[in-house]
Amino acid sequence: MKERGQLVLVAAVLVAVALAPVVLAYLQLGYHDDVRAASAVDDPTGDTVRVLDRAVTRESESVPGTYPWAERSAAVTAFREDLEPVRSRLQTAEIERGTVTEIEYNATAASTWQSTNCPSGSGREFGPCRTDRGVVVQDRVGRTHVLAVGVDVTTTTDQGETEVTVVLKGVGG
Repeated sequence: MKERGQLVLVAAVLVAVALAPVVLAYLQLGYHDDVRAASAVDDPTGDTVRVLDRAVTRESESVPGTYPWAERSAAVTAFREDLEPVRSRLQTAEIERGTVTEIEYNATAASTWQSTNCPSGSGREFGPCRTDRGVVVQDRVGRTHVLAVGVDVTTTTDQGETEVTVVLKGVGG
């Protein structure tokens, strides 16, 4: 019986020694069971950008089959009109909770993206790119393709204000 008790005691010591590093790591690093949920409460800007990104991708799919390159301004107008319901919903979705979101097109960010991502010269695969009201479009075989959209997202909560400028890629980008 004495040997059995010693065996149990040795096993308990081994388990305690094995768990010590886990306990130390837990105490040193801290722990939160759902980090994403905590950050979403603190700053909803990331969620806004993700929703906008999906909407830009979805809405840019319909442009190439509809608008020839000569009608690229109409394509940009239609694209922005199609994106407007999502933009409006995001701006008002969290007002009851004290969060105000402002989403504006950023032509400068779009132009910067165009200058670094649209090749020019004779060796390019597609036609020229243009930035129109914050939307980068390209001539691809005579059709208008939406490549990217520059936006400024400003989120104001009771904890402060967050401002980000992002370029969201369309299907062609």
